[in-house]
Amino acid sequence: MADEVLVIKLGALGDFVQALGPMAAIRRHHGGARVTLLTTAPYADFARASGLVDEVWIDDRPRGLRPGPWLALRRRLRSRRFAWVYDLQTSDRSSFYFHLMGPGRRPRWSGIARGCSHPHRNPDRDRLHTLDRQAEQLRDAGIAETPAPDLSWAAADVGRFGLAQRYVLLVPGGAPHRPAKRWPAALYGALARGLADAGLQPVLLGTASEARQMAEVNLVCPAARSLAGETDFLDIAVLARGAAGAVGNDTGPMHLIAAAGCPSVVLYSHESDPALCAQRGPRVQILRRPVLEDLSPADVRLVLDGVMGGQD
Repeated sequence: MADEVLVIKLGALGDFVQALGPMAAIRRHHGGARVTLLTTAPYADFARASGLVDEVWIDDRPRGLRPGPWLALRRRLRSRRFAWVYDLQTSDRSSFYFHLMGPGRRPRWSGIARGCSHPHRNPDRDRLHTLDRQAEQLRDAGIAETPAPDLSWAAADVGRFGLAQRYVLLVPGGAPHRPAKRWPAALYGALARGLADAGLQPVLLGTASEARQMAEVNLVCPAARSLAGETDFLDIAVLARGAAGAVGNDTGPMHLIAAAGCPSVVLYSHESDPALCAQRGPRVQILRRPVLEDLSPADVRLVLDGVMGGQD
């Protein structure tokens, strides 16, 4: 019987994208093993489409002291004789799952749970970029090489959006509880207007809840096409492959766009540290100011032209 391997990666989107390389490394290292992913519902279909795992389990994230949900999760974790567990979440919650699988035999476990067989011991692990930290964690577990995230497998029918041949993706949204991570919508609008004047269709990406930011961009640039709430993760990856470029805040979709190889400019304020979590890709430029309002559309356009190779 083939070995059973469990990978734990619960979210969020940017972190999930950055775990694709480690998941590919685990798949390659374990050859014919059956790989199961424990994740949360938003990432299940995306994970299935990747071909990196054979089965996806949804973690309903039990809370509080009600024993029923915790016991159900424990039964599920113990229902397979996993030879290895790779905890790519490395949170207090996912580390607790190591203890939830006891008492008795536990699988070999790569993570930070106290008492696990293959701990990532680097005391400075929280000062490493996510990709570097995960690669080092896997090396400690015997996996020598971890590739960069690869989205070449992503497929979607984006023709339904009817976009122009040349377009630029704009991602003006972000975490609502961290407004300092957002470049003002009016400035996105001014950037979009300049792109439209140069023959590049501005295309706005975001969730339905971010439609207000998109509408503010459209007030300045009516030519911008809003796809708020119309795209899933696969759509975004495929749109990124066809785009002339992209500009966005430090938010999950920009990890998808950068990993897809799109020439990208990602805007960072004092709210997040690119040394720890920056989007990486073959053509990505980080543009940082302590206060994003201090960035002008001309500043951003100059950098965007650079990563796009001087295109108009």
